[in-house]
Amino acid sequence: MGNCSLAAGAKESDRGPPMRFVVVRSNAVGCEPNCPEWISAEGTIEAGTPALLKRMLKRLGGRKLPIVVDSPGGNVDAALTLGRLIRRSGLDIAVGKTWFDGCMPDDKDCTANKGRDAGYFGEPYASGAICNSACPLMFAGGVRRVVGEWAYLGVHQITTTYIRTKLLYRTTYKVVNGKKKVISTKVVSRKNAGSYKTYEMSKAVEKRLAAYFREMGVGEDVLTTMKNTPASDIHQLALETMLRMDLVTSMDSVDLLTAAAICKARPEPANCREIPANKDAAPAAAVAAKVKPAPATAARQEIVKRDEDMRFVVVRGSNPLCNPDCPEWISAEGTITAYTPERLRDMLDSIGRRRLPLVINSPGGDVLGALAAGRLIREHKLDVAIARTDFVGCDLTARDCAADSEARAGLTVDAEGVCNSACAIMLAGGVRRLVGPRARLSVHSLGMEKQVRTYLEDMAIGSDLFAAMQSVLYSSHRQLEPEMMLKVGLTTGPQSVDALTGATICAATPKPENCRVAPSPNAQAEAPAKL
Repeated sequence: MGNCSLAAGAKESDRGPPMRFVVVRSNAVGCEPNCPEWISAEGTIEAGTPALLKRMLKRLGGRKLPIVVDSPGGNVDAALTLGRLIRRSGLDIAVGKTWFDGCMPDDKDCTANKGRDAGYFGEPYASGAICNSACPLMFAGGVRRVVGEWAYLGVHQITTTYIRTKLLYRTTYKVVNGKKKVISTKVVSRKNAGSYKTYEMSKAVEKRLAAYFREMGVGEDVLTTMKNTPASDIHQLALETMLRMDLVTSMDSVDLLTAAAICKARPEPANCREIPANKDAAPAAAVAAKVKPAPATAARQEIVKRDEDMRFVVVRGSNPLCNPDCPEWISAEGTITAYTPERLRDMLDSIGRRRLPLVINSPGGDVLGALAAGRLIREHKLDVAIARTDFVGCDLTARDCAADSEARAGLTVDAEGVCNSACAIMLAGGVRRLVGPRARLSVHSLGMEKQVRTYLEDMAIGSDLFAAMQSVLYSSHRQLEPEMMLKVGLTTGPQSVDALTGATICAATPKPENCRVAPSPNAQAEAPAKL
């Protein structure tokens, strides 16, 4: 007799530790008391893995938490069971890793998180995360399925292992009317008679996988790619290819499901959980998190990149022609992340009721963060222009340069100012929206089509902009000319940033709101003596 097992790659022992599941709460700065939570699933898929997930979901009592998976693959049968369990439970899934703060999943008797109302805290990141071999079968079960451009998903041929087993039976029978009648048959010994593997997908296996992908709403091209890739190799699928195959549901990454900003959306996602007791502790935790040194590991590449996150600085024009009445603005430079809306809100709170224009220079970034920031810009009725800010006597690599709302001296320059990808979403939130002839703005498809389309409609921007974005693949960029930006309604006029920050605007009548007379250093000495 013989039986078989299906795998999709190397030996089980070569794949590392088995998959484990733990619930993680976001440790993002400013997140508490209402933070997203997710299921971290990392390791090799083994025969017993589905039972572990089933027990985890039972403990959650119906809560729908997204799964953040990082796996080299493993047992195909188990991966199929996992995928069906995920779909039946209505869960979303993303390829990503989790950086843990405090207790680690393999720590024993850890007390670091004691009294914090959650077993594990951490931050998800996509850089270097993988879902290979059998893992894409599990991944296909998600309702929303995201990978992003920094994670990897790869497929290859199924390996079928046939195991020969020699069985020895004891049969009991009796003779009835001269004929033997079997009463019972019992196996008395089993011996391993060897095994062999085949690296070609059988018709039965192919039919089974094809039916599974149809069940999950995934295109047949995934199965074709698996069949055409040797078991010794991995075919990494490009993001656009996965979208065409319906393997991913959007161009987004793990942040779509786990970013701290998602809990400010209405309706609130199902994986957000408020812990009122953490409200008072939140500011202290935020301060501690800001000064906490990050581990110097390559695995945290995307988290370490936060030094490049968008930062906001109040700037005062340094052109001598404007003194003592000069324009001021908020310089916004860097990558848009899930933390950008909160940082912008903090800046706006610090300057009170003053309406300063926003001067943005950004390569783009997180779509959800851009949508939230854009709505905040419109809520405060701010004007927006694309340009870079050159600072005078202020090194932006020094934290104290951008530490408060005190104005720093600087000049705006639209040459080399850029606004790419999700940055256009932030720009769309402005009341006046300006991109000068020397600044560059480019767009491409962002995923989250429904949210982006609704947002642009709310901002009273024509559908032509959405069409222009959708016409460009995620991996490409389409630079819009000034005439095109006016035509699609992204800009409100042909002017450059100088219309908001130029040295002479404070001489106009009526005077712009962002002008402020700075008192002379010798004002008290020059004032007439009081009698």
